[in-house]
Amino acid sequence: LVEQGKEGERKEEEGVKAPPEFQAPPTVIMFPRQWEMSSKGLRRQKRDWVIPPINVPENSRGPFPQMLVSIRSDQDRNISIRYSITGVGADQPPNEVFSIDPVAGKMFVTKPLDRERRSSYHLRAHAVNMNGERVESPIDLYIYVIDMNDNRPEFKNQVYNGSVDEGSKPGTFVMHLAAFDNDDNTTANGMVRYRILSQTPHSPIPNMFTINSETGDIVTVAAGLDREKVSQYSIIVQATDMEGNLNFGLSNTATAIISVTDINDNPPELTSRTFSGEVPENRVNVVVANLTVIDRDQPHSPNWNAVYRIISGDPIGHFTIITDQHTNDGMVTVVKPVDFEQNRAFMLTVVVNNQAPLASGIQSSLQSTSGVTISVVDINEPPYFPTNPKSIRFEEGVPAGTSLTTFSASDPDRFMQQSIRYSKLADPADWLSINNTNGQIITTATLDRESIYVKNNIYEATFLAVDNGSPMASGTGTLQIYLIDVNDNAPSLLPRESQICERINRNAGINITAADTDTDPNVGPFVFELPTFPASIRRNWTVSRLNGDYARLSLRTQYLEPGVYEVPVIVTDSGNPPLSNRSIIKVKVCPCDENGDCTLVGAVAAAGLGTGAIIAILVCIIILLSMVLVFVLWMKRREKERQTKQLLIDPEDDVRDNILKYDEEGGGEEDQDYDLSQLQQPDSLEHIISKPPGVRRVDERPIIPESQYPIRPVVPHPGDIGDFINEGLRAADNDPTAPPYDSLLVFDYEGSGSTVGSVSSLNSSSTGDQDYDYLNDWGPRFKKLADMYGGGDDE
Repeated sequence: LVEQGKEGERKEEEGVKAPPEFQAPPTVIMFPRQWEMSSKGLRRQKRDWVIPPINVPENSRGPFPQMLVSIRSDQDRNISIRYSITGVGADQPPNEVFSIDPVAGKMFVTKPLDRERRSSYHLRAHAVNMNGERVESPIDLYIYVIDMNDNRPEFKNQVYNGSVDEGSKPGTFVMHLAAFDNDDNTTANGMVRYRILSQTPHSPIPNMFTINSETGDIVTVAAGLDREKVSQYSIIVQATDMEGNLNFGLSNTATAIISVTDINDNPPELTSRTFSGEVPENRVNVVVANLTVIDRDQPHSPNWNAVYRIISGDPIGHFTIITDQHTNDGMVTVVKPVDFEQNRAFMLTVVVNNQAPLASGIQSSLQSTSGVTISVVDINEPPYFPTNPKSIRFEEGVPAGTSLTTFSASDPDRFMQQSIRYSKLADPADWLSINNTNGQIITTATLDRESIYVKNNIYEATFLAVDNGSPMASGTGTLQIYLIDVNDNAPSLLPRESQICERINRNAGINITAADTDTDPNVGPFVFELPTFPASIRRNWTVSRLNGDYARLSLRTQYLEPGVYEVPVIVTDSGNPPLSNRSIIKVKVCPCDENGDCTLVGAVAAAGLGTGAIIAILVCIIILLSMVLVFVLWMKRREKERQTKQLLIDPEDDVRDNILKYDEEGGGEEDQDYDLSQLQQPDSLEHIISKPPGVRRVDERPIIPESQYPIRPVVPHPGDIGDFINEGLRAADNDPTAPPYDSLLVFDYEGSGSTVGSVSSLNSSSTGDQDYDYLNDWGPRFKKLADMYGGGDDE
């Protein structure tokens, strides 16, 4: 029965359901007992068998729960026992994968197992009595999930890229592919084997590559890889488990892209045996010929890029060949100017190679070498001065009309009959002229080395030479004249002004020197001396020599009155013949302090001002400052008064008709009952126009047409200004609408009970004989008054 049970388990693992007679009965697992009680005490029992692991196939179809084993304790005959299991899959996640009947002790699996998730389980079985007391020691149960072939091999990538050099020998490693199977790799379920299904293209043969069935390494199996024919292969690789058994195994595929890399197995070849071009003489950086080449290697790679070399025909190196990076052509370029008079043509031999050396066993092509013929085109070259710049030496002072030299140019065009004419291009001092046919240089003025145009004893002039070619060409030349110094400038004395103390001092004195525009040997050492006339010079002053270039001028007397003295000094240079110069030094003699410096008063006194003049100047300055201060104070006071004064005149003296507001001091009831609106300026004239004819108030505008004033012309004539003013005056006098309006004054009722009598009771003090007709001459404003007093006869 044991053998039959094992056979049934084997067939179930292979997926074949065993017949009932071969199915193993459930295994009964007994709790081990190591000690038992006897009349002689504890006695060790015989060792139990080791509990074998429980194997459960994955992906079982059930039915579930499916019984695995039965657990029993030999004490269940005497007492009631309860069974339980603990561990991962029972009471720990994942929970309830396994269960046990607590009474019968039968253990079940409740769901299909997946070996790829968990390949084994470790549980512990427990037996307790009804009181929960342990009656048996826990036993360990090991459950192994038996693998089934339920996973296909998987490639990490669907496309793999590899490369191999063209011309590789058979057996050359290309690339590696690997597939992974999640099944148990110790069984056939996880053992993967590889094979190539197809190759595209089939050139030169269908089976250029093979793959190691176990490692997945792809290698070449045949020669003939040529990138120029086939640059890429596509291979379909199949991976199958079950050790490659196509009937039972599961498979998957991936694509291997194999690029054939280029090697330099094709030498470059020039497209022609000879090339030609031409170049103008004296031109550089000009492309004179273009060389074309063919190379079947991979473009823009070191195996394709061409390198050109000139191996003969150009010993001096007039030409170079530059490779065009895009077309791979060779551009023959002039880097040194060529001369038609020396070489009319060049015969070059050019060879072309690649940047990378040729592959082993590849020979250079005969077409890698060609000849290049370069013709030189003659052009009109400018004349040139053989010696440029040209230097000559002359003493300064050369008179005008002296011939200095002949500065002639040469024409490089020996095969052209041309003439050259000369002209002056730059002559800063305008000292020279040039013969326009032979280039003879003649002075037009005296050459002076001390001129500002002479730098470092050299005078430069530039001349132009022009030929009569077509087109005309010109060249320039520089003439440098080195002027030798002669003693033609007398020295001058420095400084021109100084000061000295009025009393003789041992260290007092003025250091003097001389300036000479000449150069050695026509300058120092200098000789300083005082003239013999006038005699007061040598009586008051003395000159002592310090060295060849300096001397000291000092007082001879113990005291000299302050002032400004002009002291003549004669200075002589060392030229041949020597030149002398009488120079004047203005010396200020002044009183000095204890440090030997002139005081301020002393300096002023030395300038020729006495004490009285100095005091007068100081007094004038003080008076001027006082006047400025008084003026500033007066302006500030006036500004303050202007800000505090509100009116130009005193309000008490203001006789203009104004309504003055006074403080209210009270009054009777009748005095307080009045209407102020009658005293206000009306906003419109409607109420005036609507009034009946009668007496109007002074602030009412008369209802009559306004007078027309004369219009002043835009640009009046000066003679018309008087007439215009008179016309405007007459119009204003006769205008009754102009304010103030002439009308009777109407006063409002101011209350009764006034102690003042009636104004009408007053009589005029005039005699009645007075003539008021002159009021008519005062204008329309006095017309009413004239009617009242001048019309007595009508009354």
